[in-house]
Amino acid sequence: MSTIKSGFVALAGKPNVGKSTFINTVFGRKVVIVSDKPQTTRNRINCIYTDKDAQIVFVDTPGIHKPLHRLGEYMVKAAIQALKGVDVVLFMLDAEDGFTKTDEHVAQIAKEAGTKTIIVVNKIDAVERERAEAIGETAKKHVENFVSVHYISALRGEGVPEVLEKIKEILPEGPQYYPEDMVTDRPLSFMVSEIVREKIFHLTYQEVPHSTAVIVEEIKDRPNGVLYIRATIYVERESQKGILIGKNGSMIKKIGTLAREEIEFLVGRKVFLDLNVKVKEKWREKDFIILHEIGMKDEVR
Repeated sequence: MSTIKSGFVALAGKPNVGKSTFINTVFGRKVVIVSDKPQTTRNRINCIYTDKDAQIVFVDTPGIHKPLHRLGEYMVKAAIQALKGVDVVLFMLDAEDGFTKTDEHVAQIAKEAGTKTIIVVNKIDAVERERAEAIGETAKKHVENFVSVHYISALRGEGVPEVLEKIKEILPEGPQYYPEDMVTDRPLSFMVSEIVREKIFHLTYQEVPHSTAVIVEEIKDRPNGVLYIRATIYVERESQKGILIGKNGSMIKKIGTLAREEIEFLVGRKVFLDLNVKVKEKWREKDFIILHEIGMKDEVR
């Protein structure tokens, strides 16, 4: 059996730095949800990139931030845990924001993990080159195990192939961990909840997206070949429920239509998506819904 380069690469950075956009650009398709709102990613997600000479398992993590509630605490804990035991850390910075206190905190966590670190300055299309390079130089002073610094635009794909090549260069030789046609290790129920949540992020405003949790209650085949999916969207207040449903049900219909189209593309068949909205006050403080929401429901007993 021929040997390939293989290993795990954790993406680290503050919220909204472009980690999910980077992954989607690498894959040339949407693997993880994206939004211009911070803290869209709530979960650790393994995204499996396989080509003829390497298998790279990208670990997409929630942005590291100061948590304001129990959900935030779980998200940060998941992100920090992901930096331990991987082969490479991809430390991503925002060229528009500069090197912030949060970045300093992320750098310290990466340093403590003792893992080889590639520094990536993203969004270079939005700033002068000198500014981006100054951020890279500052980051190097805070990261002990850095291998190289790259300047990219994840959105435009600029510099992404070079980062990929550098990862392959430093990964060890090893086995292929997953089948080559597998792109994520998450089940369909998780992917469905992420897609629905993404549509809520795109279509609603202010606190509503961050106050929603999506739990898939049922997936079953119908005799006519249609895949039936029932999901509950939890919000924290009646007013948020009103916004999500919309006038005469217009908003929930729009969310459902967009989500259904994407799920049908994912599964390659017709889907009936049944969405319900329920109010659960302060759900971000309740372990059961939090663990469902971040894909750890099996840990609830």
